[in-house]
Amino acid sequence: MLRHVVLLRLDDGADAAMVERIADALRALPDSVPSIRDYCVGVDQGLAEGNAQLSVVALFDDEAGYAEYRDHPDHVAIIDRHIRPVLAGRMATQYSPEPPRATFA
Repeated sequence: MLRHVVLLRLDDGADAAMVERIADALRALPDSVPSIRDYCVGVDQGLAEGNAQLSVVALFDDEAGYAEYRDHPDHVAIIDRHIRPVLAGRMATQYSPEPPRATFA
């Protein structure tokens, strides 16, 4: 398994409605990218100054699945049309998640 985590900081020109439009566009990707196993898009609640406005956490079977998502025309179009024009900063990581740990009552 491979997890992909992205934090997006948008410039001052991105109002709340624009942030929601970007989030909605991203949330539609699991319908068109078969390699996505789990996908969560979050809009920051504004509880701390300087936070990123959007987060994406995605899960794929492997690197090939991530590459399919990364290069998928629908994903690229969202980046080019909606994100890049208002992007102030981006941080991302891809990693293999640890297996679940046992919990004790």
